Amino acid sequence: MSRSTGRGRTWLQTPAEPVRTREIRVDERTTPRRLTLRVMTGARRYTVPAAALSITHQLGEALVPVLMGVAIERAVSTGDVAQLVLWVALLAADFALLSFSWRFGSRLAELGTLVVQHQLRSMVSAHLLTRAPSRGASAAPGVALSLATSDVSRLSSAVAIGVYPVGQLAAVVFGGTVLLVISWPLGLAVLLGAPVVLWLTDRTGGSLRRRSGDEQEAAAAAAGEAADLMSGYRVLKGVHAEVEAGRRYRRASGVALESTLRARRAEGLFVGTMDLTTGLFVTAITVAAGILAVRGAIGIVELVTVVGLTQFLLEPLQSLARNAGTLWASANASAARLLELLREDPGPAQGAGDDAVGPAGPVAESLVAELAQDVPGGELVAVAADARTARALLDTIRGARLDALVVPHEAHLFAGTVRENVALPGADADRVAAALDAAGCGELAEILPDGWDTPVGEGGASLSGGQRQRVALARALATDAPLLVLHDPTTAVDAVTEAAIADGLRRVRAGRRTVIFTRSPVLLQVADRVVTVAPGDGAGTERTEHMEYAAAGEHR
Repeated sequence: MSRSTGRGRTWLQTPAEPVRTREIRVDERTTPRRLTLRVMTGARRYTVPAAALSITHQLGEALVPVLMGVAIERAVSTGDVAQLVLWVALLAADFALLSFSWRFGSRLAELGTLVVQHQLRSMVSAHLLTRAPSRGASAAPGVALSLATSDVSRLSSAVAIGVYPVGQLAAVVFGGTVLLVISWPLGLAVLLGAPVVLWLTDRTGGSLRRRSGDEQEAAAAAAGEAADLMSGYRVLKGVHAEVEAGRRYRRASGVALESTLRARRAEGLFVGTMDLTTGLFVTAITVAAGILAVRGAIGIVELVTVVGLTQFLLEPLQSLARNAGTLWASANASAARLLELLREDPGPAQGAGDDAVGPAGPVAESLVAELAQDVPGGELVAVAADARTARALLDTIRGARLDALVVPHEAHLFAGTVRENVALPGADADRVAAALDAAGCGELAEILPDGWDTPVGEGGASLSGGQRQRVALARALATDAPLLVLHDPTTAVDAVTEAAIADGLRRVRAGRRTVIFTRSPVLLQVADRVVTVAPGDGAGTERTEHMEYAAAGEHR
């Protein structure tokens, strides 16, 4: 994924998709309405044919009462069997056409929604991944999760506005045209009344838009509380703060519930008002048609057609109001929240950014060139650098295509046992045991219920921070990589355990090259060489001025 900036415009673009879609751009001038409109047209490859099929379906539905009126006039009233067979066959063909159009049109609309939803999620994920971890209003995991799931789903539902309302509007125009032929006052009433209904929809949707945004914000806050509670449960349990944490979550959840109820009430009032308005409008058309029939202005056949057509028009008019109102309102509210996220200053991303990578370039190139050389008998090299420069150097090593295993500071564990996390495919059983021992995991076999066969939970949730770090280190050591690069592998353990791990590292990596980015005196002590990367004097900058090589002592 890439972030592009130029001429005051910023947007995020995902890698090449399996299908071509229109790019959804976000810049400084983008409003929630504009973003919603861009989402509506973001998958035209699917939505254009879907809209055409929606029009076909709605026109087929509108033709039913017209065909029935003609059949009554030409077949039923005259007793002509041939005409009856003809018009029944035409009705059957019409039903087949509208059924086919609905089936495939709705599928294409769903595909378009999923394509745009994927693009939006990629956009949000790219921003979250390139932003400093604690920056912005969406820093809480639950809030970010709500934005990437619920808000993206609501905004992507705007794709449906460019499909179904198009067909429903076509049905209203067609029905109004037919009524115009039968009786011009009835036709004008329909053709002029539909825009008024849509205008009322937009005017009355303001409250729903506001309450929908409040609902999403409160739900995100509750999700953030829940995520923080679960991620820090062990700490809360240790300080006996679980009762207070539960009270805070219940309070946030109560606020979310109240906001949801207010939003649902606003939506119910909105939909009810629109249904009542359209119902009264269609009823007035029907009553007017009855009056015209009594006065002899239209015949019985025309009256049957008008009644059937106005009954049909009730559904597209109500659906048009709902889709153009409810979906538009909720999509706009979510668009506003996503714009707030995407406009956050990403700041220097972890492990990225011009200030981090650029200044460390000469040192990084020198280090990569050295690591590319084969050193007989292996070597343990410690690189002493500040956190930001270390991340920049690690990024350079990752991109250098060396035959190396680069292990980040926070390695992720998967659901399974301790042994399963370490014994990856191809790992030798004896080496797995040696790696567990070297990483200081020996005590886990004694304190865990089933020793190394104890499940660790998703992400290692059942382990402490130090235990997770040791298991992740053991997994790296068990791979027996020719070149292993570690970043602060002992920050979460005590001094005694760290000393044991330092000795274990030298033992288990004998004959292999190992590079450790650390400032730990214990690890620096056991290294064959120490590479010191010193930052410059500029405040807030990481300008590398020199690199010193110091022998750390003979340990082999």
